[in-house]
Amino acid sequence: MPFPFSLSPRRCLKRSFVRSTVQNSRICTPSLQFIRDTEVKSCLLLQRVVSGAVELWCIIPRGVSNILSTPFTMSSTSGPSMAPAMHQVWPRVFQRLYRTLNLPKRNHSGCAEHTTVPASAHSRHIRPKLLVSRLYQPSNLRNVGQESRLQGEMTCKSQRLMQQAGLIHPSSPGCYYYLPATVRSMEKLVRVIDQEMQGIGGQKLDMPSLCSADLWKTSERWDLMGKELFRLKDRHGVDYCLGPTHEEAVTTLVAHQATLSYRQLPLLLYQITRKFRDEPKPKFGLLRGREFYMKDMYSFDVSEEAAYQTYESVCQAYTRLFARLGLRCVQVQADTGNIGGKLSHEFQLPADIGEDRLLVCGNCSFSANVETMSSDRTDCPQCKTGTLAESKGIEVGHTFYLGKKYSQVFNASFSNAQNKSSIVEMGCYGLGVTRILAAAIEVMSTEEGIHWPGLLAPYQVCVLPPKKGSKVDEVAVLADDLVHTLEETLPYLRGEVVLDDRTQMTVGKRLKDASRLGYPFVIVVGQGALEESPRFEVICQQTGETVFLSKAGLLDLLGRVETV
Repeated sequence: MPFPFSLSPRRCLKRSFVRSTVQNSRICTPSLQFIRDTEVKSCLLLQRVVSGAVELWCIIPRGVSNILSTPFTMSSTSGPSMAPAMHQVWPRVFQRLYRTLNLPKRNHSGCAEHTTVPASAHSRHIRPKLLVSRLYQPSNLRNVGQESRLQGEMTCKSQRLMQQAGLIHPSSPGCYYYLPATVRSMEKLVRVIDQEMQGIGGQKLDMPSLCSADLWKTSERWDLMGKELFRLKDRHGVDYCLGPTHEEAVTTLVAHQATLSYRQLPLLLYQITRKFRDEPKPKFGLLRGREFYMKDMYSFDVSEEAAYQTYESVCQAYTRLFARLGLRCVQVQADTGNIGGKLSHEFQLPADIGEDRLLVCGNCSFSANVETMSSDRTDCPQCKTGTLAESKGIEVGHTFYLGKKYSQVFNASFSNAQNKSSIVEMGCYGLGVTRILAAAIEVMSTEEGIHWPGLLAPYQVCVLPPKKGSKVDEVAVLADDLVHTLEETLPYLRGEVVLDDRTQMTVGKRLKDASRLGYPFVIVVGQGALEESPRFEVICQQTGETVFLSKAGLLDLLGRVETV
């Protein structure tokens, strides 16, 4: 009879060798016999199942033989008639064996015990499955979010959804814990930003968040920023601030390079770090907080003309970035504010919750923040024929052409083609990283669940096995196999597929959780998986469409998923 499963060649022993080396056998049940291998010293147990004329051997780790202690009743009939019975028994045996091997034992206090086992060359290539039960999204944090909503503190959809889903948790006004799923999304967004910024020549660095007051006083922004600037003194009484932007710091850095040549320009330096702003009234969750993540880039050019070219290339990179995320962003003329400069644009995501008022022409590409022109103006200054309509938006990006505002003050210069010292022309460009996440959820999601931009979803696929004890419980092992198949066949999905192993819950409850968390694809392994040609129910969260696909069709669908 063919063996109903496969083993690695390293884990198999010839039957003749086993019979010649086995000692101290003992009978546990009429149909199960456990025999200790005393000569191979592999810390393994040999399992022999005898029924009629059928004799099978397999190797299992020592200490887990108790999961097979329940006898499996088998017919004593030998020959081909035994095959159906054996194929029904073995999947259940090895499903229980697999779960025991992957779940840590627990001591009397309920804590998981972890045994240190030297990693073999084979085991280092084995990737553990991602289990929903092990993901850190505590339900008690979700309850806090629900209580806050009842108290009227939930001021927008994205804040409510993110707190209820266990993505963020409030720490103090305007400050949040970013929980693991949110961090995964942020890391993906950072990778997209890195790709676009480095694609135009950007170089990444990291500057101190603690900035000297002397720099800000030199640029005259120490007083200009007012109460929005977090200020502090060290033990020596020296003034510092927590940087909301880094124009002064980066210009000083470049000014210290005395040998900067025109051949090294344009120079684009950027960072993605925490920023701080003492908002008078933080609100809207991650849309307006006191502590947030931002990408800030600074450009240095040889001339005004070159600086405008760099400015345009960064704006185009921003447009590509938002297009990749599937966000309809509008580039609008904007005020330079306390950063200063000669030219400024905002990248606005249209939304009713937005705090910025925009004037957009329906006849041409003109759009502007109402701060830059009269709010009662209705005629378009660009095409002269179109009518301006007012709307609201969430600012997710901002660009400035600074000219020599900072470089002149800090003497950031370079050697030109005539080997003479010249002052560099500068620009600065910001992207609100955490704000982009929250704004995307705000404009794309429903009231019931999160819809992520495809590239930013914490996980791409969630697989739901049936409820434990249900009529189709036996297909649970197929859910395990499906996760393995997806990650092996589609390597870019490794680390992107989670298995919702909370089989004590109904499929309906787990589907509601999956919708709340926003997995782009949810696969339900149910009755259809038992058919001669297995089919899987696939729910596409972005479109709301539900389809039934074969394994080949499923692989074809997920094969078109883009990850970063």
